[in-house]
Amino acid sequence: MPASPIVVLVVLTLLSGAATAQPRPVAPSLGVRRVEIPAENSEATQTPEVQISPGVSTTFEFDSDLATEKIVLEGAKRFSLVDVGRSTLRLVPSEQILPGERLRLTVRFLDGFVPSGAAFILVAHPARVERLVEVWRQPRTAESYRQEAKDARAETQQCREENERLRAEHEGPGGIAGLLANGLIVREQGVAAKFLLVNEAIRQRPGEILRVNRAWSYRSPVRVAMDVLFDTPDAANPWTAEGASLVSKTGTSLKVLTVWSDVPSNCNPGCRVVVEAEATPDAAHGTFTLKLWDSGGLRTITLSGVTFP
Repeated sequence: MPASPIVVLVVLTLLSGAATAQPRPVAPSLGVRRVEIPAENSEATQTPEVQISPGVSTTFEFDSDLATEKIVLEGAKRFSLVDVGRSTLRLVPSEQILPGERLRLTVRFLDGFVPSGAAFILVAHPARVERLVEVWRQPRTAESYRQEAKDARAETQQCREENERLRAEHEGPGGIAGLLANGLIVREQGVAAKFLLVNEAIRQRPGEILRVNRAWSYRSPVRVAMDVLFDTPDAANPWTAEGASLVSKTGTSLKVLTVWSDVPSNCNPGCRVVVEAEATPDAAHGTFTLKLWDSGGLRTITLSGVTFP
């Protein structure tokens, strides 16, 4: 059935809003991190930083056995899991860890050779996480370098495809013609809209910097979107969305394409955020959690109970 005039009007509103500000594409999920520990540390040697995220596992794999009793993890009680193996360390931060926190991790190696240990700074982020960190104390193998080159090529290809998608969308027509040209609506398949009742359909954590006022969700044949209006209690301390994630109850993450946030003004003290993500026809069913964060990920907003039409 063709999209109703109201839904088409909503879509045009979203498109016109996106045209007034540059979309913020969210960084792709972080791949394997490889860290080489120098034999001798100097003042110029920087302690490696590793991004962690509440509820998500980060695993360190070392090429030497660990002295398990000499592992020191700052704030260890705020991790829901600390699993130490012979040469591995798996960490799962709890929700008690706040975005932007920096915690020090120190390990010691069992054989006593140089270097005798290694240190890392764990940096908490609401969504970005390094799931696997390979730590090399001895000279790396040729296979390791080949795998790193393979990962780099895959990341380059992903960036190339993303650039081609953005170029096709920006070079094409705007309005409904643009939606048709880019396959976002297909003939009789329009855009379905859904109004989400605050504190009933969706819920927000208490104490966050903004409070949700109204929210809508949308679905087209290949995309979903969220349009959220917030009240801003502190006009002197504005908040602008820098990134977002959409994660299902089973842990599946949708690929976020655009995060758009308007700027509060005297005549409009509230804040509006639009998030768009890829979703095939059989995806984005069930309940999701929308997480938004500002620059640096220090101030976050979490909405649970998100569903799409």
